[in-house]
Amino acid sequence: MNELKRILTVSELTSQIKVALEDQFSNIEVVGEISNFKAHVSGHWYFTLKDTGAQISCTMWKGLNNYVFFTPQDGIKVIIQGRITVYPPRGNYQIDIRSMKPAGIGELQAAFEKLKQKLSAEGLFDEKFKKPIPRFPKKIGVVTAIDGAAFQDMKNIASRRYPLAEIIIASCKVQGEGAALEIADSIKLLNKQKDIDVIIVGRGGGSLEDLWAFNEEVVARAIFASKIPVISAVGHEIDFTISDFVADLRAPTPSAAMELATPNKEELFAFIDDFSYYFTQKILEIISDSKDEVSRKITSYGFRYPFDLIKNEFQFLDNLIYRFQNYFDNRFSVYKNKLTLLESRINSFDINNALKRGFAIVKQNGRIVPRSKNFEKEKSTEIKFYDGEIKL
Repeated sequence: MNELKRILTVSELTSQIKVALEDQFSNIEVVGEISNFKAHVSGHWYFTLKDTGAQISCTMWKGLNNYVFFTPQDGIKVIIQGRITVYPPRGNYQIDIRSMKPAGIGELQAAFEKLKQKLSAEGLFDEKFKKPIPRFPKKIGVVTAIDGAAFQDMKNIASRRYPLAEIIIASCKVQGEGAALEIADSIKLLNKQKDIDVIIVGRGGGSLEDLWAFNEEVVARAIFASKIPVISAVGHEIDFTISDFVADLRAPTPSAAMELATPNKEELFAFIDDFSYYFTQKILEIISDSKDEVSRKITSYGFRYPFDLIKNEFQFLDNLIYRFQNYFDNRFSVYKNKLTLLESRINSFDINNALKRGFAIVKQNGRIVPRSKNFEKEKSTEIKFYDGEIKL
């Protein structure tokens, strides 16, 4: 009689698979290319690790990913260390990552070029956004490690060249996990101070991995958003980072950045000494040159005959007034003649003038009798002469 086989539930099978996989693959290292990278608002990272033949889901929890010195991007080849875990509700397996590093320098360089192209396309490197560096700063903000040699060098140079400037340090990590975020926060912190004239962001030399925090997008955007001019000074002269392209000015070293940010007091003193020495002589030369210039102008044709110019203008004005007067006189005479003619015509129709010349007006019933045929003999008649009236 065959022995009855026990039938497993889905949960039991998944649980056995989970135990087997997690026990067998509890500490693994895998190399692959990142795809579909997502940084969740919770701080956790989710992505796919793939090669030409397969792919596997990966998770890296908040806290552990703080120790990754670069921000993962799609297409970067990395080496991860972790363990296989199974998610029973879906029956999926994934890699629970404990650490991550680039598979080589070439991967970091590829990430550098990719971010550089992205930010350049957005205009973050355009010259039209570059702010001028002040010549005589009162306060200089510095974003770097307070215990680093770079900061000590910058302090010494500022003290030697321009001791009037006050150095404000916003100390932060400049390499390793969390460095990029600290650098960005320090830039934002200095921007809250209203009296800082210029900011120097940088650190001393190191490997590409050491300098990588200055190649992070969060740092680039913090520099671009800064209302205060920013000088980028990362590594040595041969080192270039994303922050160099975004900053308002790039310095080859932190020491050179402080020299670019401050005037040299020795040169200022030399200028003042030269100015003081030649001051009297220079003023006399200016006065002499000005005197000669005034003399030339006074003896010029325009100054020798100024009244002729005024008289010409007076004559032009008189001619203009004369022309206006003649014009209005002529117009007045024409209108006066017209008025006289009209007055004469009106007077010719005046009844008193006719009476004065010997004529008389005959009226009957208060009306003028214009014709003999209108005269009625039996009616009373009034005859008006110039010097009186008679009734018949």
